[in-house]
Amino acid sequence: MEDLKQFEEKMEKSIDSLRSELATIRAGRANPHILDKIKIDYYGTPSSLQQVANVSVPEARMIQIQPWEPNLIKEIEKAILTSDLGLTPTNDGKAVRLVFPELTEERRKELVKDVKKKGESAKVAVRNVRRDANDSAKKKNKANEISEDELKQLEDKIQKMTDKYVAEIDSVIEDKSKDILTV
Repeated sequence: MEDLKQFEEKMEKSIDSLRSELATIRAGRANPHILDKIKIDYYGTPSSLQQVANVSVPEARMIQIQPWEPNLIKEIEKAILTSDLGLTPTNDGKAVRLVFPELTEERRKELVKDVKKKGESAKVAVRNVRRDANDSAKKKNKANEISEDELKQLEDKIQKMTDKYVAEIDSVIEDKSKDILTV
């Protein structure tokens, strides 16, 4: 049925959202994606770091941010300090550096809990899409657009689709948890 496509796209978006959220969780290694949500005031316009600077990873536990204009260094430092990254930037007048400390065992476990919580939220989102899809199918059945047998088949397809996305979420959570615990 063609309208199952819209529900599948919503489930796909839930997973994409989870992946982008997990990319911002640091696992001891420097990952430039943790800076994706940081905005800099660039001549009155909120701009992402990637739009105003060259972001590189010169070492495994360091990110270097080299702004196109040196006067942005203070802005970049301020944005990083006010973010929830928990990192203290340093600068040499030309570039801002973020050094990632080794994660303690306790901090790793906290991060894994956070990952699992975000995964649960994504599963809830997928299940909500399932509920909406089932409601839509039942309405069609009530309006005599589909038969009881077609309704059952549709509900089975919706459940299989839900199971597939929940399994994918589990896989994403497991991969990120392993990444955090084995650095």
